[in-house]
Amino acid sequence: MARGLEDIVRGRACFLHDMSLPGMLHARPVRPPHYHARLAALDEAVTGRLAAEGVRVVRDGSFLAVAAADEYAAVKAAERLAAAVSWDLGGGLEIRDIYESLRGNGKVSLPVVDGVPMEAPVPPPGDAPAAAATLEARYERPYQMHASLGPSAAMATFADGRLTVATHSQGVYLLRLALADALGLEPEAIRVRHAPGAGCYGHNGADDAAFDAALVARALPGAPVLLKWTREEEHAWEPYGSCASMDLRASLDGDGRIAAWSHETYSDTYSMRPRPGPGRIGAARLLSARFLAEPLEPPVMGPAMGRHMGIHRNLDPLYDLPEKRLVKHLVRDMPLRVSSLRSLGAYANVFAIESFMDELAGEAGRDPVSFRLSHLSDPRGRAVIEAAAARLDIAGADCPAGRGRGIGFAQYKNSAAYAAVIMEVSVTDAGGIRLERCVIAADAGEIVDRAGLAAQLEGGVIQAASWTLHEAVTFDRGGITSRDWDSYPILGFDNVPSFETVLIDPGRQPFLGAGEATAGPTAAAIANAVHAATGLRLRRIPFTPDELRAAALA
Repeated sequence: MARGLEDIVRGRACFLHDMSLPGMLHARPVRPPHYHARLAALDEAVTGRLAAEGVRVVRDGSFLAVAAADEYAAVKAAERLAAAVSWDLGGGLEIRDIYESLRGNGKVSLPVVDGVPMEAPVPPPGDAPAAAATLEARYERPYQMHASLGPSAAMATFADGRLTVATHSQGVYLLRLALADALGLEPEAIRVRHAPGAGCYGHNGADDAAFDAALVARALPGAPVLLKWTREEEHAWEPYGSCASMDLRASLDGDGRIAAWSHETYSDTYSMRPRPGPGRIGAARLLSARFLAEPLEPPVMGPAMGRHMGIHRNLDPLYDLPEKRLVKHLVRDMPLRVSSLRSLGAYANVFAIESFMDELAGEAGRDPVSFRLSHLSDPRGRAVIEAAAARLDIAGADCPAGRGRGIGFAQYKNSAAYAAVIMEVSVTDAGGIRLERCVIAADAGEIVDRAGLAAQLEGGVIQAASWTLHEAVTFDRGGITSRDWDSYPILGFDNVPSFETVLIDPGRQPFLGAGEATAGPTAAAIANAVHAATGLRLRRIPFTPDELRAAALA
């Protein structure tokens, strides 16, 4: 029997958030308004009254938390302590437009060749000789959240100089080393074990909650400490997916073929998971490390240099394009805390590439499918595009009035699963986008679990559709303002399209991995479908009614 399966079947399994141990304390952190605020004053009369009621107050510099035997008492104590604190707000968050910052801030710029950044000068842009037409477009993606449905949590116990942590982190060994670095312990004195909790598809607040719990447990040795973030904390303090801006330029020759291609992506790092390195870099990546009495400043990250990593993931199209000029820009001093979010730079890059391919197809007087196929020699890539188009005609002869269809395609990381997504949408009079039908065609290598593969691909479409239609982190000088599901809406069940998923089984070919293959194609498919339905070209995510109205007035 699979490990843990009997507990699941018999109803004995529980999530990390529901764990209960003898003598356990419930803890809640008390946060400042934003990253740059520091504790100025704390009303000791309030802390004294809390102590008289059995509530422990833990302070280390500007890190504050409460702990109590009763969870509700801890929740109310955190509210009382928050009201008794004053903060030095410093200058607050930088409120310059993020897309202006992406271009105006200092940056590290590197050309990308065959998916790999080069330590070389960036070549200047240029047009193909005797180009019949040259198009340019800019595409933009905001900061976006993991938005885990369950807020982060952790259980920690510190006793006899040893720390035990239960966490839903995706990297327990790396977290162990970061905790050792942060707390001045030997790694052998720390045990970190995984416990089921909120998933995140990247790096959410799980590691940070583990460090918070460890700080409280170290201050209150002997008692297990279960620390939970609130929904507001999760939205305001998790590391977000980086915003990005993509500039594309291409020339067409007299035959309507792409003769030159330029793509530059501007974005922040995607690599802030806790991991060991020089200068206590692992500890410095934990949120509360910056608030301690001896604070650790977040590290300045260098550019990721591996193939299809971070910013330049899927920057290099799979199409057969001559004169490719590909550039990644790692932008410094952006305002919000970021790390890895599902698909890293691929979601934005594929959105830009596949939207631009539609624009070029229109300029060339070609339909989007044949234009793509005329630039694609990879047989497996061609097969998924053809399979999707066979199920849902992009030309739209059978498309109901008021609807439009669009396609997006990519091979994730140019080495994993191939996926083509065709979306049929309608646009309401109020500017809302309705997802009506979706066809996915994918080749992920030899198929082991057909239902599981389909579910993975369809789930990726749903998540990417939510990013594309709704999600954007908002903030002002006083901090993050999108702190709940009203200010950070996500896709609802009432706008999930009907799915037809075509799985191409190439036989005994290597498994390619399907986890994030549909993210970028989905964004482009929706954008291209909206253009087919309305004639409006949407280039800034999310595609809200305001964005549609702005496009109509442009």
